[in-house]
Amino acid sequence: MSHDKIRFYEIKDLMQNVKRPRRIDIVLNRKRYNKDFHGSMEQKISLKTSPSNPSLQTDQKVHMNLEKLLKDKKYLVAFRTFLQSEYSEENIDFWLACEDFRSTTVPADLRRKAEAIYQEFIQPTACREINVDHHIREKIKKSLEKPSRSCFDEAQKHVYLLMESDSCPRFLHSDAFLSLKNKSRSLWYI
Repeated sequence: MSHDKIRFYEIKDLMQNVKRPRRIDIVLNRKRYNKDFHGSMEQKISLKTSPSNPSLQTDQKVHMNLEKLLKDKKYLVAFRTFLQSEYSEENIDFWLACEDFRSTTVPADLRRKAEAIYQEFIQPTACREINVDHHIREKIKKSLEKPSRSCFDEAQKHVYLLMESDSCPRFLHSDAFLSLKNKSRSLWYI
């Protein structure tokens, strides 16, 4: 055995001596950082904007979130493309399929669409399986006997929260979002 390689147990011994921050320290530091960051950003924004240009002022204050993103078609398309690049577009496709399902009024269509959504996204062998727990899967499977418009609500909420906490923040910091945002902002001045 070579001396150049570090053995696992040596790393383990070294890691025991590393001081790790406690959860409460992380949370408190994050709150402090957010407070300082947002306070300084508000100050910078108020210096850059002027009462003579109200459209710039409201544009600076608008904060994009997942709800707004899903309502705007150009941002929705960009978000879906971003999710494709991360191999997780099944989340947005499932969410959109649930929205379409919820607007269904014909009972025969309800059953057909429910089966299609289950087979594509929910069942354990689904080609585009979403990340929901076993209990939610079982509830949906049972509800397929007599599907209602709310049978996917719990899974849809779970996927929404997953996108809101994970994918959406990464998208909002991506080059794709920033260039789209700058492009739409420049169109107001043309």
